[in-house]
Amino acid sequence: RPRPCDRPTSAATSVGRLTPGAAAGAMADLRPIPVNTPKFWGNERDIVAECVETGWISSEGPKVAEFEGAMALRCGRNFAVACANGTAALDIAVKALGLGEGDEVIMPTFCIISCITQLVRSGATPVLVDCGPDFNMDVSQVAAKITPKTKAIMCVHTYHFPVDMRPIMDLATSAGIKIIEDAAEMIGQTCAGKPCGSFGDISTMSFYPNKHVTTGEGGMVLVDCPDLAEQCRLLRNLCFNPRKRRFVHDDLGWNYRITNLQAALGCAQLEHLDEAVKRKREIGRLYTELLEGCPGLVLPPDRNAAGEENIYWVYGVEVAADMSADAEEVMQRLAKVKVGTRPFFWCMHEQPVFKSMGMFENCSFPVAERIARRGFYIPSGLALSDDDCREVAGRVRQVM
Repeated sequence: RPRPCDRPTSAATSVGRLTPGAAAGAMADLRPIPVNTPKFWGNERDIVAECVETGWISSEGPKVAEFEGAMALRCGRNFAVACANGTAALDIAVKALGLGEGDEVIMPTFCIISCITQLVRSGATPVLVDCGPDFNMDVSQVAAKITPKTKAIMCVHTYHFPVDMRPIMDLATSAGIKIIEDAAEMIGQTCAGKPCGSFGDISTMSFYPNKHVTTGEGGMVLVDCPDLAEQCRLLRNLCFNPRKRRFVHDDLGWNYRITNLQAALGCAQLEHLDEAVKRKREIGRLYTELLEGCPGLVLPPDRNAAGEENIYWVYGVEVAADMSADAEEVMQRLAKVKVGTRPFFWCMHEQPVFKSMGMFENCSFPVAERIARRGFYIPSGLALSDDDCREVAGRVRQVM
């Protein structure tokens, strides 16, 4: 729940100079600052209450279609299919495109495991690519990975910037390859002037509480093809076919429906997406101003090499290469001064579950391996005040 803003305490910047007993007391007085607190803009309570008052709380309610239509319009897509979460959206996308045994899918090694799970379960072969300096898949490495078995490329926009979709789209067009765009972290972002969520055959989103639009839990699939949209709707709802007798199924799907309550929350949140993106950029730029020159930290740039503007979905930093500490040690020390943090993703080729399956043997992706070990992010939620940012920055400087 968003909290009233407290002014920074003197203890935050002076703990290191106190006696052990006094320092312990000072730290006990510090206000915890969580890694994320969502922002509610004011209309959410009324629109959710309307669902309760009318009895429309299930997935059959009218807010689901309203939310889908509004997000499709925002992203320039013909169709949107809301679902239970971002992982569900990726599962639906993989199956709707018919990816399976014998198919290769090019994707980044540096991403959340949701991106790869359904590929592995379907029998498809993930073909991994290292990161570039902006933490996204290095698009210059993709062409060399294409083989006659390549059926899709999965692009995952990560943390700050979008993947440069222009060369990817050119490759896909020339080779007849499908594109899955995971835009979960870039809701409201653009790439080459087009909205993230508008690229390729199928795009996915997540509405977890740390996203720019939240429904608590929720996700969405966005497409232009009407047949693909229909397939996604069937897969979301156990493959109940509205044109056939109920409880007779031609395929296997999931119960990945979203509720009317969640969709109503999403409608209210989406109305303020531009404000959310603006605020995230204000938070990111304030952190950079406050942490500029902080020993041992590499800060994110405001623009990448392609000229795209950082959306600061999170404020991700790296522990500098000349520091003996890694991200884990720094995060442990920040936890002692009550600053919430999260590590960067762990690479797919280093995941124990895939190692136990004999996958990705002898693979090495040095950029991804480095940032997985040296990267983390500090409190980045939309409900952060400027005073919260100053407090976090003061404690980070003290720890570093």
